[in-house]
Amino acid sequence: MESRIAPVLDRRLAIDLVNVTERAAVAAARWRGRGDEPAAEEAAIQGAHRELMRCVFTGRIAIGEGPEAATQRLFHGEAVGMGGPEVDIAIDALEGTTLCAKNMSGSISVVVVAEPGSLLTPPPVYMEKVAIGPGYPAGIVSLAAPPGEMVRVLAEARGVATSQITALVLDRPRHSKLIEAVRQAGASVKLITDGDVAGIIHTTTPKESGVDLYLGSGGAAEGVLAAAALRCMGGQMEGRLVLDTEAKRKQAKAMGFRDFDRVYKIEDMVKGDCLVSVTGVTDGALLDGVRFGRDTIKTDTLLMRAATGILRRVTSTHRDLGRFAADE
Repeated sequence: MESRIAPVLDRRLAIDLVNVTERAAVAAARWRGRGDEPAAEEAAIQGAHRELMRCVFTGRIAIGEGPEAATQRLFHGEAVGMGGPEVDIAIDALEGTTLCAKNMSGSISVVVVAEPGSLLTPPPVYMEKVAIGPGYPAGIVSLAAPPGEMVRVLAEARGVATSQITALVLDRPRHSKLIEAVRQAGASVKLITDGDVAGIIHTTTPKESGVDLYLGSGGAAEGVLAAAALRCMGGQMEGRLVLDTEAKRKQAKAMGFRDFDRVYKIEDMVKGDCLVSVTGVTDGALLDGVRFGRDTIKTDTLLMRAATGILRRVTSTHRDLGRFAADE
């Protein structure tokens, strides 16, 4: 099926997206290490919103910062852009807010532009996730399999011992049994405090990141953002909404979800073409963080598109600092 993101606008859309995550990343980076999570997040949201309003598309926020009643900008359903092709947008202006506030590794800004109606829009719940990078036969990992079994199958597919497999897991009490199962299978566990979008993307570059497998539960919205990146970069992923209370099931039902046990694959979460831009806020295995010089600001961005499979790394030196002054 031909993409409804007009080919003639691809280059402009790509540049616009890079501007969005660069602006958000620079705004958030001014709050690195200052311990003020709300301020860092609000700065990123303001920066991203300003750039989205300048984009040449007719956009709708499908995944954003929450319902309109909870946030003034980037709320679900908000119209953004200057006009042009109709697109849906998923955005996390500052993914890894705690990481930024503590100046820890791996904080990013990420935005996805996709065809209208092509993004899964989950309720604000957790999602169980498993992900690996490209180069493996289909169906190598599954949420239906125990963690230890996934480690063994992945090791066999790579032709290595399980001791050479590293699984990335969010450091949460709810993951204690999962972590134990992975270690009992002979694999290593790499724990992260936040940032599972970047964590899932790390599976696509195991030589650089040291991560072969992502396991565990995190935000459902972040799962869709990560799925968009994997749709561009290659890999496999499964997700299942954690609807473990009646209130969550009622909310999901109101949003049109009927099969509460459904397992979503990448193509279920992101149908069709998409563009993804990811800019580093703090240094990480994926990207360098924002660099502030006396007269320049440097940013590091990954730009990717599903239809072409092209991944570009955009390292920018900004000399017109007035562009960022409004976010200070």
